[in-house]
Amino acid sequence: MASRKQILLPIVVTVAGVAMAAGFAAMKAPPPEKVEQVIHPLVEASTLNYVPMTLDVGSYGVVKPKYHTQLVAQVSGQIVDLSDQFVKGGFVKEGQVLARIDPNDYEAALIEAEASLAQASSALEIERAQAQVAQAEWTRIKNDASETIPSELYLRKPQLAEKLARYKASQASVKRAKRNLERTYIKAPYDAIVESRDISLGSVLNIGNSLGNLNSTSIAEIRLPVADKDLRHLENLGVDAEVKLSAKVADQTQSWTGTIVRSEGVIDERSRMSYLVAQVEQPYANVAQPLRFGTYLTAQIKGKEVENAVAVPQHLVRNGQVSILNEDLTLSFKPVHVIREYNGMAIIDAGIDNGAKLITSALEYPSEGMQLRTDSLIEPNTQLALKEE
Repeated sequence: MASRKQILLPIVVTVAGVAMAAGFAAMKAPPPEKVEQVIHPLVEASTLNYVPMTLDVGSYGVVKPKYHTQLVAQVSGQIVDLSDQFVKGGFVKEGQVLARIDPNDYEAALIEAEASLAQASSALEIERAQAQVAQAEWTRIKNDASETIPSELYLRKPQLAEKLARYKASQASVKRAKRNLERTYIKAPYDAIVESRDISLGSVLNIGNSLGNLNSTSIAEIRLPVADKDLRHLENLGVDAEVKLSAKVADQTQSWTGTIVRSEGVIDERSRMSYLVAQVEQPYANVAQPLRFGTYLTAQIKGKEVENAVAVPQHLVRNGQVSILNEDLTLSFKPVHVIREYNGMAIIDAGIDNGAKLITSALEYPSEGMQLRTDSLIEPNTQLALKEE
């Protein structure tokens, strides 16, 4: 059985240890109190500057000739001659002979028609002389005649009318024969590039057979689709506007300038687009940089000019407002007037002061008047580049 001393000793030791720990704790200095710091959100901002802008409208299209002609035979016969330029891709001039149909039969027909005309002319002159004789005879004997009005037959008027009709028919035959003989020459109706040739030397043609296809090189046309909402940015709905065209040729970008000459005046049922037609004169005149038919182009149609505007990323405009960093580093919401949105950009012409600082950082819970901080101010170019896709 434990003695009283054995029971009290552990208790005394424990109490003494607790007392010593309390004494040491009381002797330790308390830690200094930390001042609570408020950390404001860090933001970036860009200075906005109003500048003149042109609201160009982007589009695309394929180059086609204004005039396309399928050559067909107007007389029948065998091809006896072909021009060296009458090949696919060949350039021909207006009036140039491309092919010749055997003219022998048509030359003979012209000779026969001219002979018939000569006979008809002779017969007409003889008949006119006989009519004059009949008229003179009637004048001489009319005082003794019981009838005062001669008959048409007596004065040979029907005979004269018949000879005159034959003469005119012979003239028409000569004209037709000359025309058919002329049609044995297949000529280019205008300066053109040969799209295709359907005949060869020795081919026999009937009337209506195809000889080939020509594309005029005087004017090229490009149909440019434009969304209805973009038409309001064009003067006169785009007619007479300048258009800049570009395409990659041999892995190099080339450009041309054209003019919008007309609107097709209807909305395409499938694409719901309006179509403007641009023209480029003499597309093949520049040998080093021809605008070839069939080229796919991107286009920039010159739009209305705005004296003062600024472009900002579209995602920074929320509910018609933008976030502005004030001089005292507080946030303000400014309502703005957006005149156009495209390619991820919003064009603003009113609502914010020139030189205002646009907050470009994303804020989780922005509020009017909230305090912000910034390490530096990003100074962008005075005009944000607007690039069409």
